[in-house]
Amino acid sequence: MNAAAWIEHGYLALEGVRLEARWLGPPPGEAPTLVFLHEGLGCVAGWRAFPAEIAAATGCGALIYSRAGYGRSDPVSLPRPLDYQVGEATTVLPRILETTGIRRAVLVGHSDGATIALLHAGRVRDPRVEGLVLMAPHVFNEPVCTAGIRAISESWRTGGLRERLRRLHGANVDVAFEGWRDAWLDPGFRDWNIESCLPDIDIPVLLIQGLEDEYGTLAQLEAITARAGGPVEMATLAQCGHIPYRDQPLATRNHVTAFIRRCLGLADPHRGNDSAAADSGGQDDHEQ
Repeated sequence: MNAAAWIEHGYLALEGVRLEARWLGPPPGEAPTLVFLHEGLGCVAGWRAFPAEIAAATGCGALIYSRAGYGRSDPVSLPRPLDYQVGEATTVLPRILETTGIRRAVLVGHSDGATIALLHAGRVRDPRVEGLVLMAPHVFNEPVCTAGIRAISESWRTGGLRERLRRLHGANVDVAFEGWRDAWLDPGFRDWNIESCLPDIDIPVLLIQGLEDEYGTLAQLEAITARAGGPVEMATLAQCGHIPYRDQPLATRNHVTAFIRRCLGLADPHRGNDSAAADSGGQDDHEQ
């Protein structure tokens, strides 16, 4: 069955749970698939136009979905377990890949989604997954992250953050924010660390980090580079916070598109145009 046929009226049914989902581009039998894994406060709509741009630039299909408790997906009960990322990586994501018939994939993860991608690659080691694109990944808890979450919690309490997030999450707004916040600020999460899974990741990895990220430092990328079992590329972006595809969209798109093409062995249909775009978009970014 065509993978898009599994998504009815904007939802993917997965063992009794409805997940908000969107499919773009060719089905799995015709091209590789990019699977987009959102951040801790993200969802399908939170990605904006980024998945469509990357799918169009690479010729790949794209699956974008909201995890349970986010966007228009079914809600979850709180509190979330402190190992919620492990469950998403080792139970939910494999079921999604199987249900949709994805044959070749690159996981594109942001923040919590990047952590889920790492856990999937290191613990499941699904041969269908051929590469990882990781924006603002976390492999351990560091003080800047909890400080950032405490700061945004104040905006949630006194400012307009709740109403802004309601536009993305609807009735799930409290579950989305409080489940994410309470897990990361739980004392039991202080020593959270997934570096042990890194040596088992033997597929290509692209790391993208904003130099002004309010939730993480380059120590996260250095840990991944030092311990990952496969090749790692790293791009750091100036004048960029926690959301590279929003703060530096052109540079981010160029890095991601070029990596996916190399990783999957895809031809570049507009090599001259992309080279020019990369030259104009790379002025504020530093690649290592």
